Amino acid sequence: MDIQQYIALDKELLLNLNGSNSLFWDGFMWVATSTYIWIPTAIILLYIIIKNNKIQETLLTIAMIALVITLADQIASGVCKPYFHRFRPTQDPDIMYIVDIVNGYRGGRFGFISSHAANTFALTVFLSLLFKNKSLTFMLIFWATLNSYSRIYLGVHYPGDILFGTLAGCLIGYLMYLLYSFIHKRIFHQPRCISNKYTASGYLINDINLLFTVLLLTYFMIILLGFITAHTLNL
Repeated sequence: MDIQQYIALDKELLLNLNGSNSLFWDGFMWVATSTYIWIPTAIILLYIIIKNNKIQETLLTIAMIALVITLADQIASGVCKPYFHRFRPTQDPDIMYIVDIVNGYRGGRFGFISSHAANTFALTVFLSLLFKNKSLTFMLIFWATLNSYSRIYLGVHYPGDILFGTLAGCLIGYLMYLLYSFIHKRIFHQPRCISNKYTASGYLINDINLLFTVLLLTYFMIILLGFITAHTLNL
């Protein structure tokens, strides 16, 4: 199978996964793909990092998280999209008029690789390795998957954009965690106090459960706002 066959298959898959006849799902995906809905989660994440670390460790952790997001975003948007010049489905002359869109949203011109997929999966891998809690890892994977699929649903990314964005994000998150771990061991030599109240990396399980709960409540909020948004969008 040559590259043109892969591209044709990617377009066919996009058209099968893109959009729906449901006003609710249009509203749901519109809310899920936005940034503001995840602000409470970001605030709780910051609170947990500050609470469970000394000031120097806090600054290192926050700096590394910022680096993870920046690196993933710049590789996706600053390197790959300008280099590959692959149209988004909503900008592709071959299918742009048959792709389902929501609220007139078509995104930028190019879409390979997906910044949403790269950013969310990079952060998911980094935080999963940082916190070392299986339940939270599952919830973070669901978060990243939801954000990534919403881009296909809205017609602004091909599945291939998402796939390679996911792979890039996972690699970036893993490599940045290795860097973080190396720096942390070199600077902070004192061992953490580990017990059944803490994760293997020394974070209070109650705090991890708080982050898990906030993510879960955010999903319910997306459902609620999805119903509301479905009646207000210019669909």
